[in-house]
Amino acid sequence: MRISGTHFPVRTLGPGRRFVVWLQGCALACPGCMSRHTWDPLGGSGHPVPSLLALWRAALAAGADGLTVSGGEPLDQPAGLGALLAGAAAIRDEALAAGSRAADLLLYTGYEDEEIDRNPSRTAAVRLADALVTGRFRIAEPTALVWRGSANQRLRPRTELGRARYAAHLERTDEGPRLQTHLAEGESDVRLYGVPLRGELAALERRLARAGIRLDRRSWRP
Repeated sequence: MRISGTHFPVRTLGPGRRFVVWLQGCALACPGCMSRHTWDPLGGSGHPVPSLLALWRAALAAGADGLTVSGGEPLDQPAGLGALLAGAAAIRDEALAAGSRAADLLLYTGYEDEEIDRNPSRTAAVRLADALVTGRFRIAEPTALVWRGSANQRLRPRTELGRARYAAHLERTDEGPRLQTHLAEGESDVRLYGVPLRGELAALERRLARAGIRLDRRSWRP
């Protein structure tokens, strides 16, 4: 699979402490997307599914509450995505049988529910997801709904675990900061994890400027 990156723990893309995989490549290219660096299907780096599953297993051992797959557009790599979710579910179930707490699988996609349901490869790919966030990002429709970037996007639980984990969040709003920042040791890139409120990125830029920090590149600008 081509991926943009991984990180653990992330607290802003689903409930609890999560292992997140961002897939590379997005044909949808929604205007205003904060992750334009994930659009190029030739960008990022190639990783075999077993190597990603090894990271997931380690995250579970460290107390991960779930796996979130985002992008880019995960359903532009349906075969790899299906293999990733199948392997993640199997490892999750093994850990659960050994006494670990349940960990859910959340998938972000810009495709609409009907675009998934009428496409066999997409339907197969999402089969084992406990919950989906679906729909294009629409910059003109801001929302305070948690884990969603625009008001049209739907949070859709699909399994018993998904309903138990996400039922309380379907209409929950969050007015506070929704971005988690990370600066990796030895790197100059500041990474932002989450779904910002409208104006939150611009406010971040202003705060950095006041602190004398200049951004050379921004993933949310052309």
